[in-house]
Amino acid sequence: MSTSALPSNRFERRRAETRRALVRAARQILAETGDTSASIQAIAERADVGFGSFYNHFDSKAELFETAVVDALEEFGQNFDERLAGIDDPAELLAAGFRLSARMADSHPELMQVLRRRGLGHIHSDNGLSRRAMRDLQVGIASCRFTTVDPMVALSALGGTLLSLVELRFARPEVDGDEAAVNLAEMVLRMLGLPADDAHEVARRPLPDLD
Repeated sequence: MSTSALPSNRFERRRAETRRALVRAARQILAETGDTSASIQAIAERADVGFGSFYNHFDSKAELFETAVVDALEEFGQNFDERLAGIDDPAELLAAGFRLSARMADSHPELMQVLRRRGLGHIHSDNGLSRRAMRDLQVGIASCRFTTVDPMVALSALGGTLLSLVELRFARPEVDGDEAAVNLAEMVLRMLGLPADDAHEVARRPLPDLD
């Protein structure tokens, strides 16, 4: 789960933990079924908090589930920050991100199920991976690594392709996820203007240690 500074006093720490427990419960529900019709009572029981605590933190279930999605997408983005920090080439960063995402279907299944079920509505959000992807696209365009294109359109293409890869990993687990990610990354790099040979090489560069 994404993290923030811990409150300084006991009351605030307990309050923050209750909120985190509710968000965790909502994330689990989204990952398991995607069904947001669960009652507040059921959510509170799953979170192991009192029913009355819910309204101390959220005005509605819709607000809670939206918070849970944003929390998951921010954790996803933080994983990229931590694991791909040593890569400077925006093209290589994009390709490595596709391959990391494919592997996270196994290492972080709950997180990736939330992305699978709710990611489409957040492709153009200002948080999570979208913010980071837009930054990398802009760097690639400014450095002429990518052909000058509308970054918003490029983000749509990247987000849609990534979500398709995540869907493939869960719908067809027998498919080699890394090979699929490499091939998709190569296609996206060519779409962004890299020559075919360059895109082929960049998509297959050794990855940093992702364990």
